[in-house]
Amino acid sequence: MATTRSLRVFFSKRFAEIDQTRLIYFLSLIVGLLSSLAAAVLKNSIHYTRRLLTDGLTPESGSYLYLIYPVLGIFLTVLFVRYLVRDNIEHGVSKVLHAISRKKSRISGHNNWTSLIASTVTIGFGGSVGAEAPIVLTGSSIGSTVGRYFGMNYRYVTLLIGCGAAGAVSGIFKAPIAGIVFTLEVLLLDLTMSSIVPLLISSVTAASVAYFLMGDDVLLSFTVTGAFDIRNIPWYLLLGGITGLVSLYFTRLTLFLEARYKKIRNVFVRLLAGGLVLGILVIIFPAFYGEGYDAIMALLEGESESLFQNSLFSRLGNGYLVFSLFFICLILLKVVASSSTTGAGGVGGIFAPTLFLGGITGFLTASLLNRLALVNLPDNRFVLVGMAGTMAAVMHAPLTAIFLIAEITGGYSLLIPLIITSTTAYMTIKGFERHSIYHIQLAEKGELITHDKDKAVLTMMDWKKEIERDLITVRASDNLGELVKTISKSSRNIFPVVDEYNILQGVVNLDDVREIMFNTELYNTVFVKDLMTIPPTYLDLGEKVEAVMEAFTRTDAWNLPVLDKGYYVGFLSKSRIFGTYRELLVQFSEE
Repeated sequence: MATTRSLRVFFSKRFAEIDQTRLIYFLSLIVGLLSSLAAAVLKNSIHYTRRLLTDGLTPESGSYLYLIYPVLGIFLTVLFVRYLVRDNIEHGVSKVLHAISRKKSRISGHNNWTSLIASTVTIGFGGSVGAEAPIVLTGSSIGSTVGRYFGMNYRYVTLLIGCGAAGAVSGIFKAPIAGIVFTLEVLLLDLTMSSIVPLLISSVTAASVAYFLMGDDVLLSFTVTGAFDIRNIPWYLLLGGITGLVSLYFTRLTLFLEARYKKIRNVFVRLLAGGLVLGILVIIFPAFYGEGYDAIMALLEGESESLFQNSLFSRLGNGYLVFSLFFICLILLKVVASSSTTGAGGVGGIFAPTLFLGGITGFLTASLLNRLALVNLPDNRFVLVGMAGTMAAVMHAPLTAIFLIAEITGGYSLLIPLIITSTTAYMTIKGFERHSIYHIQLAEKGELITHDKDKAVLTMMDWKKEIERDLITVRASDNLGELVKTISKSSRNIFPVVDEYNILQGVVNLDDVREIMFNTELYNTVFVKDLMTIPPTYLDLGEKVEAVMEAFTRTDAWNLPVLDKGYYVGFLSKSRIFGTYRELLVQFSEE
């Protein structure tokens, strides 16, 4: 602690006179560097863990281990999280969004490393989830830690969280533009000149470090050959609609299955149930083991037959009907595998499962159209465009999907198909789901930060902290004399009237008593019940801040009582809550 304090003092003196803009540029570079290093560590740790466990295994010779490994991996993860971390580290992107909206961008320091370990064990042992959400949480945590260490305000800490997320995505895919757009679309960071430059610095730093450490080796790398054929536009539109509906299925079933797993109270029963479901699926469909990028690369390289032959499904026959049914099962059951992983206690995200789902959907769509519609559609292009379609729909992030796939393929020859399919998929799911899978639960609680500054401020505001609870209460049966004694002890001009059960009956305002309060002849003949008035409305402790602001606007009142299930709590003043609103609005404004 003493060393940490000394370092903070040392740095604070060195950076005290540096312009805040230049400091944020420097810190964004540091955050990008650290995020990229974290991404490299995670990618390599998952790769070598899987290699250590599965080298020499085939579905025929060691399939029982594909049942044991996922259960063991989730078991170790649960022990690590439950007894060492002692905090919830699942759903990394949603956790970042919650920290921005509800915790003043404070992310616990342990997230700098705990997600790396937990996701390595989960995925390396066969968990059917992605490493992107954990690395986004790690990068964002690094940004939050660095920002708070240097005493940045909320706005700059939030920006550094965005830099960490951009650096994480850029580092893991070597896709700097996708990293920036992901931050803007998914984390809903404001697009301003003061924010875009730090994001650029962080993202390009992360990509450069990734190239330096790993060369051209990335999770997905495929060069598209051939020119765009305008005659295929209708088929790309069709693929967009299909991937949009598949994404809707994935989103809703994911939320449903995770909710069902949470209803299993016993942690270890839940672990066993989810682990066994996952293990059985991996035995039947080895493509479900881990993130699934090997399966995507097999499709891109024209080795779809090997995916089919390496599964137990191939024992049903070798006809095209069985072949197609195999890929349909991959689409339908991938969500069960990924939800069972996280539902059982594993740590990972839906980024990779979404890409897997889109790749399989794109391949199957092209394959069926080639056979049934007698066309000649390129399988690999449809795999890539399908990946963009599901990502655009599930995450409600069409630009991220477009630029990620474009950068993965090393060029923009697929740009038109990517735009067509991603936009169509996004429009399709938008008709059914207003928010992305990352945002649904936060939006339902009213905790979702948006690009609308007014709504963002309202989301940030905790109006319950502004409740004034020090007002002196009186009884309706009190006479004027007793009321005057109470007034003499108070510095307030409002006196709530409550009964013996603390239920609000009305309000006495000092202005209504002022003319008679010194008339001693009325002290024993006038009672509080004769003087009290009924408030124009009341606020319930469970109401959202939007309803609170609307109540003040509708009633034009300066003070409103707050109740908790009918019981009196305190008063909220318009001046106080609007003052807090203005203070928060400054934090979202340009400085």
